[in-house]
Amino acid sequence: MFIQDLKNDFYGHLIGKRILIIVNYDIDAICASKILQSLFKYDHMLYTVVPIMGQTGLRRAYREHRDDVKNVVLVNCGGCVDIVELLEPADDVIFYILDAHRPLDVCNVYSDRQVCILGDPQLEENIPSFETIFYDSDNDEDEDQDDDQEGSEDNEHEQDENDNGSGPKLSRLERHEQRIMRQRMRRQWESERDRIMFEYSQFSYYGRSAALLIFELAWKLSKDNMDLLWWAIVGITEQLILGKIESSSYTLELENIQSHVSRLTNKTNDQNTMSSAKIHFEDDLHLTLYRHWTVVDSMRYSRYAACQLKLWTLRGEKRLHELLVEMGLPLVQAKQMYSSMNLELRKEFYTMVEQLAEKYSIPHIVYGTFTLSYGYRSRFVASDYVYSLLAILESVKKHKTPEDCFMEAADALNRQQKQLLNAGIDNAKLLHSSIFRQVQSSLESHQIHSTGSFFYYVLQEEHAFFSYPYALALLAKFILHGHVATTRARQAPDLPLIASCPLDATQGMCLVVGIPPVREDSPKNFFGKAFEQAAQRSKAQLLQDFFEPSIVQLKSSDLTRFLDALTVLLT
Repeated sequence: MFIQDLKNDFYGHLIGKRILIIVNYDIDAICASKILQSLFKYDHMLYTVVPIMGQTGLRRAYREHRDDVKNVVLVNCGGCVDIVELLEPADDVIFYILDAHRPLDVCNVYSDRQVCILGDPQLEENIPSFETIFYDSDNDEDEDQDDDQEGSEDNEHEQDENDNGSGPKLSRLERHEQRIMRQRMRRQWESERDRIMFEYSQFSYYGRSAALLIFELAWKLSKDNMDLLWWAIVGITEQLILGKIESSSYTLELENIQSHVSRLTNKTNDQNTMSSAKIHFEDDLHLTLYRHWTVVDSMRYSRYAACQLKLWTLRGEKRLHELLVEMGLPLVQAKQMYSSMNLELRKEFYTMVEQLAEKYSIPHIVYGTFTLSYGYRSRFVASDYVYSLLAILESVKKHKTPEDCFMEAADALNRQQKQLLNAGIDNAKLLHSSIFRQVQSSLESHQIHSTGSFFYYVLQEEHAFFSYPYALALLAKFILHGHVATTRARQAPDLPLIASCPLDATQGMCLVVGIPPVREDSPKNFFGKAFEQAAQRSKAQLLQDFFEPSIVQLKSSDLTRFLDALTVLLT
């Protein structure tokens, strides 16, 4: 059941009640939960926040807290699974689902009481109608019972008729034909339903940012401020940077966000420059953390610029130097921290890159974004926050659990915790430089193999960075774009990539991620269903625990058999 009036049908129902907030392990979910917590604190509401990484974590979190709560808010989790079947809750428990993952489970959509999905049903794609996927089995049972009763009556009647020398054979034949027709219609309906459900669920993709949706609730409650708006901006920027949504969807939201920025800017009359936050819209460059790095390093370690210029080759390095010369940016300046560069060069840097973008085949390097400035020296772009928080989430160590990383990432969103954000930015630099080195060595040693229907890339050893979903997905995208940029094969832009990295040597598990082809503009991913079917064919031990179906865990010994089955399936 969809809820569009979040103010009355969602927030109004929660006031005065104890709430369990279960939050998925991603940045958009963290931002949405921060906004929710801010609203709940404003009204002195009791709540518990539990971070999770998959369906196993969701079951555990609900099991541990089910005795205390009757209202559960699921942030970026639970929308794509039948939540009532998965958790088996009591009848008086209500789940409020705030999930950007798509497609939504049809049982959640048509639940009339226990499951409430926050959002607008008009924005959803091709949800099957109720009649096409749910069959009224009660009618069949009633008809079967009627048939049985009529059959017994017929037997008695037939006995009487036989005594008289005649029998009503025609009526029994008609009933038999009707039963066969009903069974045939049922089979046809089931076949049609399977086709409809396959078409509905074959691709996984993302809907509107959860953080942005909850910010709009805060606005309607008149409890919004600059911090809440900034968290919503970070949430939707994560979707753009990780390729979860199309750039056109992001652009459509920009005008809406700009109106909120203007309204809150006019509303804020904070005279203290040190404490006031200001958000500005501006065109910026798709260069990773360039304000906190050197220009040369940022260009080299940014996927788009590196793949277009082929910066892992000597020719690409030479082309980068040509670009810097034509920009009028001395190599000495380009190799020192951006903040230490000459002020005039910093002011002209964006314009210089924009003017030469077409010539050097990097036309899409410019995009619209927002900057947050507070105090005299603190100025961050939304993407800086995204890269920093991603690095924090992936920095799991022996002494640092995923829950610790989650809480640290949530704290890094606070302006008062600037040191956490800067530490995350430093870790992000290490992550992206490691990705580039791995891409360079993989391309030079030709480790990307083709089956004819897809590319695959297998890391043989556990890695400090790539044993985590987001880092492996970033590496896989970089490798696919890099391989397509260097290979001469014409079909390369149309082929997807599967990347694998050992996850746990003791248990013999590996992490597998599927990346859609470069040429496809849509971020829709078909690997969730493909992985499921390939595992059934190959009898491989597959664990689809993550809420992103294109990321799975697999027994390392089954990987070859699994890839063979996938090759047959996609050929």
